[in-house]
Amino acid sequence: MLKRDIIKDSRKVKVTFIIPHDPSQPKVSVVGDFNDWDPSVSPLIKRNNDTRSVSVVLDPGQRYSFRYFSEDGQWFNDEEPDAFEPSEHGSQNCLVIT
Repeated sequence: MLKRDIIKDSRKVKVTFIIPHDPSQPKVSVVGDFNDWDPSVSPLIKRNNDTRSVSVVLDPGQRYSFRYFSEDGQWFNDEEPDAFEPSEHGSQNCLVIT
């Protein structure tokens, strides 16, 4: 799930990436164009409502490719991104449009 908030007095958009928390799943990060696909930059944090989430601040009017990456090397997509696009690796990337 994606949540967007306009940052007051700024030309930026805060995008929050939210997935269900699965206790059997290792650490999960959101990786994408906005963090050079680096899993160490945006790890999702467990919340009290049985979800994991992380927020990133992005430029408005842009589209960013992203996926989730778990510590055990598994890639997976958001269930409700703005769109999908083919990746160079033969899979599908998610898109978030700000």
